[in-house]
Amino acid sequence: MPRLVRPDAVLVQAVIAGALSFAHLHDLAEAAGQDGWKAWAYPVSVDLLLVAAWHRLRSLRDAGEPSRSAWSWFAVALAASLGANVATAGLLDLRDVPDWLRILVAGWPALAFLGGTLLVHRPTPPSAPEPGPEPVPLPVVERETEPGVQADELVALPAPAPVPARTVTAPPALVAHAQKIADDHRSRTGSDIDTETLRARLGVPSPMAEAIAAQLA
Repeated sequence: MPRLVRPDAVLVQAVIAGALSFAHLHDLAEAAGQDGWKAWAYPVSVDLLLVAAWHRLRSLRDAGEPSRSAWSWFAVALAASLGANVATAGLLDLRDVPDWLRILVAGWPALAFLGGTLLVHRPTPPSAPEPGPEPVPLPVVERETEPGVQADELVALPAPAPVPARTVTAPPALVAHAQKIADDHRSRTGSDIDTETLRARLGVPSPMAEAIAAQLA
């Protein structure tokens, strides 16, 4: 039986809101003296700047860089869209648009072009420093044996004592937790848990995981 396609309420709401905002921007641009295709280009310009600013904002936040400029252009595009929605709600006589609004509508293309250029432009990362010259190896000078002394008569220096390995001690609570993980792994797979899997499950270094694995029953 074919699966029924259910419409997404959020997507439907976004389409309706976008269509209404698009129509309001078109009506305002047309009332401000932008006729023909120019009136239809204004809502496209506003919406594209809004999307570009949001995309740039997300990219900067993911990269951990300052996002103040992206926030500024997002606020400019949002103010243009929201202003058109409010202006066409009966608060402004579209048959007699004030001069200041005509100036804002006429100057919007230049402002949107500037914002889009700044949002798309990314500074060039600094180039890596050039590697310096390789160090010249020093010549090895062999020490000659004193006259009259045979090589086998030289006193050999004692070898350095080995450094004792650091003993890793696991807390009892961590060992008990690891025992539960090992029992669960054995019940699911039928085999004992290996050290690497135990280390990944506990999130501990390899020496600690080996010490814990040695204490498991």
